[in-house]
Amino acid sequence: MHAVKYKLALLVVVCVAAPVWAAQSGGTARVRTRSYFFEEAGRQSDYKLLVSSRYRADVPAPLIVALHPFGIAPQGIMLYQGLIELADARGYIVVAPTGYDPRVWYAAGESAAGTAGRSAGELSELDAMHVIAEVRRKYTVDPGRIYLLGHSMGGGATWHFGVKYPNLWAALAPVAPAIASDPAMLKDIVDTPVIVVQGTADQSVSVARTRRWVDTMRELGMTYEYVEVPGGDHTSIIARSPENMERIFDFFDRARRTGE
Repeated sequence: MHAVKYKLALLVVVCVAAPVWAAQSGGTARVRTRSYFFEEAGRQSDYKLLVSSRYRADVPAPLIVALHPFGIAPQGIMLYQGLIELADARGYIVVAPTGYDPRVWYAAGESAAGTAGRSAGELSELDAMHVIAEVRRKYTVDPGRIYLLGHSMGGGATWHFGVKYPNLWAALAPVAPAIASDPAMLKDIVDTPVIVVQGTADQSVSVARTRRWVDTMRELGMTYEYVEVPGGDHTSIIARSPENMERIFDFFDRARRTGE
């Protein structure tokens, strides 16, 4: 599968991010901070991890990879309402990578300030892929039930990762996805189920842009669900909507990937 050029619409999001070199806070009783040595960046990199209390090493578990918005440490997306409770009750592992920096988009060439001859965007993408591999080494993950959920910048990255690594995902859930690429790229993942959540009053990602992607999914005959929230803004449609989080989990529960 060829790489797809990934360009993102600029979001105006004001938030405070932990410095890239600093370890993040420890999380809740269920969400833990873990780290690994990020060789390409020459340092340790943190990620957030939730393992369902139902997890058993001899039973493959479904995995959700959660990609955070711009400037928000991964702890933020892990605390979206409903995520912890649903993951625990339904036996999921959930992991939220940091990326090279929470303020860096996921893609080669998206930022020049990197290290070892790589852009910061490329390093953020590598971090996410390393974290997925790390979790799969440490836990028994069902290879047919690996899902990708992302919000805002992470939603745009969900499209990007979904197309670039199509044999990895059982389903995608881009929420208010910030991406400026052509939705024609969806022709490469016509067999991947997708659930999209978007608010009509979103001031950061326009509903018109997201509808273009939904229209393309319909034209391609993809399996998809579109949740459009009348009057919904950029954040509350997922961060403070356990109902929409449950819709995403229900969609994931139905999706399985077969073959390579």
